[in-house]
Amino acid sequence: MRVLLLNPPHTAIGSRCVPDDHLPPLGLLSIGGPLIDAGHHVELHDADLTDQPLPDIVDEVVKRAPEVVLIGHTGSTSAHPTVAKLTRLLKERLPALRIVYGGVFPTYHWKEVLAAEPQVDVIVRGEGEMTVVKLLAALQQGTPLLNVRGIAFMRPSTRLALSPTLSPSGEREVPFATPDAEMITDLDACRVGWELIDFNRYHYWGKKRAVVMQFSRGCPHLCSYCGQRGFWTRWRHRSPKAFAKEIAWLHREHGVQIINLADENPTSQRKAWKELCEALIEENIDVELVGSTRAGDIVRDADLLHLYKKAGVSRFLLGTESTDEETLARIKKGSTTAVDMEAIRLLREHDILSLATWVVGFEEERASDYWRGFRQLLTADPDQVQLLYVTPHRWTAFFEEAKHRRVIQTDQRRWDYKHQVLATRHLPPWLVITFVKAMEVGMQLRPKAWKRLFHHDRKIRDAQRWYYRIGRRVWFHEWANWLFEEARTVDGPSLEELWGKGQVREEFPLTPAFSPLRRQRQAG
Repeated sequence: MRVLLLNPPHTAIGSRCVPDDHLPPLGLLSIGGPLIDAGHHVELHDADLTDQPLPDIVDEVVKRAPEVVLIGHTGSTSAHPTVAKLTRLLKERLPALRIVYGGVFPTYHWKEVLAAEPQVDVIVRGEGEMTVVKLLAALQQGTPLLNVRGIAFMRPSTRLALSPTLSPSGEREVPFATPDAEMITDLDACRVGWELIDFNRYHYWGKKRAVVMQFSRGCPHLCSYCGQRGFWTRWRHRSPKAFAKEIAWLHREHGVQIINLADENPTSQRKAWKELCEALIEENIDVELVGSTRAGDIVRDADLLHLYKKAGVSRFLLGTESTDEETLARIKKGSTTAVDMEAIRLLREHDILSLATWVVGFEEERASDYWRGFRQLLTADPDQVQLLYVTPHRWTAFFEEAKHRRVIQTDQRRWDYKHQVLATRHLPPWLVITFVKAMEVGMQLRPKAWKRLFHHDRKIRDAQRWYYRIGRRVWFHEWANWLFEEARTVDGPSLEELWGKGQVREEFPLTPAFSPLRRQRQAG
């Protein structure tokens, strides 16, 4: 079949503020490889790369004349309104086109999406590599979709159900999901379709050629606010040697300089991560790795950090989230401020940059909480800092905790962690953003931070200067967005009124081979 992988434009602040730095859509490339190997003619259109207008995207799709469009975006929740509008336009121009939609948001909101967007033919729930191959085989052969696990679609029914619609034949239709897909246990069996992209068009850290890769999937920790944990079900990793060889191939054959790890927690297993570092060192390539990990893993691996550095690790984002011990315990972070600070110290000792995140909104902060948090961040002394706003997804435990809180931002496009979406009891929105922006300025203008712009390691020096350039651009853009573009409501709905009942018991869309946690949740 003729298949087009479509990455829609995203309105998130990060996407629009860094026009020279874009990364390829790993999720779409990951399903592209298996589809190519299954014999389909596959192309990719990355409309996010140039922020292409929707009518122009439709013209491009018409020109390519695919039989099936597979659409998805990394910023799944905040990208959904754009996906909905774009797919409507596509169906108007190409009524026979099959539209398949995937991502975290449609995985959990499949009922609502199918009921509201009849132009979407099928939703893929969870990991898509194996599911889309089976789905396209069914579409090609005309066999029932009921036999394909891990999908959802509208099905004729005589019984009243959620938001029923009428099929062309006049039958009542309701959203229907097939049984959960089996979890992919061998990640090396699904190759990424690198041949679908032009490597010259993707850059990061100041026009360095870059790609996104995934060494592992999942996370063994139980942070209550995490919107990704359940999607991947269980932590798994690729073969360290095979992964290192793929990185080396990308560097030698395509000039890739930066590997951005999309893993939630790549260092979860010390043995596997050590093997990867050693395999990368053996490949003897000049690449830089950036990604996210846990502060506890850094402290655990204090004796291995020289291998991290030698393997090319340049920066790790540490999800510190808060500097308040009670908050960390309540959100089940499984860490402490002491561990966070020790991890930052250890990374600096080995010339590896630390990027600390600090999230606003877990508690009903007062002005004194911001001042205390700022002082603690100064003490922790991360090289870089990113302040975010808590964004409660319906399928997380935190949603249940916060379901009665008021929403001040009902525009779904703003649910990207960079906009205030929840009201706070003690501070108005304008004061919240003022404190956040003041903390960012204070952290980056302190003398210790300025000195790192002249670091003895050229790569660190360049990375810090790039970070300051981008940070300055984003800082002003966020203020302009808040003042002139973003609309907020004073007396908004509660979380539950906006999104519906919580889905914490539906957090696992895949059937894992081994998951005591899931059995416990189902039993409870």
